[in-house]
Parts: sequence; structure tokens; C-alpha cells
Amino acid sequence: MTAVSERPVVPARRLPAVVGAYVALTKPKLVELLLVTTLPAMMMAAGGWPSWRLVGATMVGGMFAAGAANVVNCWYDRDIDRLMSRTRNRPIPSGVVSPRAALVFGGVLAALSLAILWFETTPLATALAAVAILAYSVVYTMVLKRRTRHNTVFGAFPGAAPVLIGWAAVTGSLDWPALAFFAVVFCWQMPHFWALASRYREDYARAGVPMLSVVAGPASVGRQSVVWAWATLGATLLMGSVTPVLGWAFAIGGGLLGAWYVAESHQWLGRVLAALPDRPMRLFSVSITHMTLLSIAIAVDVLL
Repeated sequence: MTAVSERPVVPARRLPAVVGAYVALTKPKLVELLLVTTLPAMMMAAGGWPSWRLVGATMVGGMFAAGAANVVNCWYDRDIDRLMSRTRNRPIPSGVVSPRAALVFGGVLAALSLAILWFETTPLATALAAVAILAYSVVYTMVLKRRTRHNTVFGAFPGAAPVLIGWAAVTGSLDWPALAFFAVVFCWQMPHFWALASRYREDYARAGVPMLSVVAGPASVGRQSVVWAWATLGATLLMGSVTPVLGWAFAIGGGLLGAWYVAESHQWLGRVLAALPDRPMRLFSVSITHMTLLSIAIAVDVLL
């Protein structure tokens, strides 16, 4: 009697692992950080709490848009991800997800995001999301990241786009408060990402990516981070002055948070100049807390 070959039994844990790998491609922590600024922008635009349906559609559409851009980033950077200790275990370099499957997944997420925003929000919000996807996945990832030390500055434009998308989802237009909040998030990103890049400067150097921490000395990175931290504080104060729904609660809270960000950036620079261990991840952690608390302060001030 001839033995009949059977397909190998797929372990029950494989499906959750694969699903987890696809989720990892979207860089959920980064998506979460981007969405933190979307809701307060919507609340400022509405002068209160927008409808739950609009909030849900905008947040889900924004999540898919950011996720799509990140998936394409992982697909395109799979060659250098293999060279970096921080990224070599990502789903594509590790072989869990094929490059083709990842690219299809990114395209599906992009299409879903734009469809949701188009049918549930406004044409302007949809257009801004499409521009943000292209700006990050094509202009930043494919064109600028490996060619210029200014890649982080260019990448900060799509990074701050959720603010504009959230405002446009409510009003169908843009106004000075939205642009001021955009400026806050834009300026905030430079110390935030330069601190992370400084922690992994050897990784980026090995991969040939000209991050500022690779092509410039630690002192130069520290000084530029201080400048952008001050710009973040300035933009925060400007935002308070041009946004009618924000009052003294935001002015005080935003000012204190901005001052904290400036102080931490100066401390980082001081350690660099003193030839002490620079500890860039401290500033990185502070930056996340700063933006989270600033968004909460906006939401609380609007509701009060």
C-alpha cells in the first residue's frame, strides 16, 4: 500500500504570528504617536467634541494612511534594515513577510484609508492624507533618506500632517490654528528623531544612511536640537495666541512643557560638550511625554 503524502500541519500559533508581523510593518508605536495629535486638532476645529462617527472615521483613516506609508518604508528599506541591529528582525529582513506581500499590503491600506476619509470626512482631508502617504513613502523614503543629511527635516512634513488632516476632516478647510499646531509638531520632530538617530548612529553609519548624527559631530547635533526645541516652544506660544478656543490653561501648560523640552535639549548638549555620556534616549523619552501631555492639555482646555 502506497503511503499518501500529506501537507504539513500548520502550527496554530503561526496565524497570530503572521498577523503580528503585518501589524509590525505598520510601525504601530509610530502610528500611535502620529494619531495623538489628530484628535486635539479635531477638537480645536470643532470647538468641542466632534461627532463620534467623524472621530472614528478620521482616526481609522489616519491610522491606515500612516500604516501604509510605514509599510512601504519597510518594503523599500529592507536592504539596509538587514544591516542595522535595531531593524534586522523586522518582518521582511527576517523572512516572515515577503517583499511582494508587504507592498500589496501597503497598497491595500492606502486605498482603504483614502476611501474611508473620502466617504466619511472631507475631500481636503483625503487629499492631505494622500499627499502625506506619497511624501513619506516616496519623497522621504525613496528620494531623500539616503541622499541628504536634511532627511529628517523633510520627513517632518508628513510627520506633522495628521494635524492638518484632523482639522480639515472637521472644517473642510485650513486655518491659522491648524498651521500653528502643524508648526509645533514639525519643529518638535527634529530633537525627537535626532536623539534616536544619535543612539543608533553606528547602525545608520553601517547602512550608509546620512543621518545628521552620522555626518555631523555630536556637538553639532546637540546645538541644532536646542534650536529646534526653542522653535517648538515658540510655535506653542504662537498657537495659543491664534487659537480662540485655547485659554490660559493651555498657555501655562504648553509653556511649561515647551520649557521642559528646551531644558532637556540643553542638558543633552551640555553633556556632549562636557564629553560625558550623552544619553540621547532621555531626550527621546521626554519628547514623547511632552507631545502626549501637550495633546492632552489641548483637549482639556477645549472641553473646559
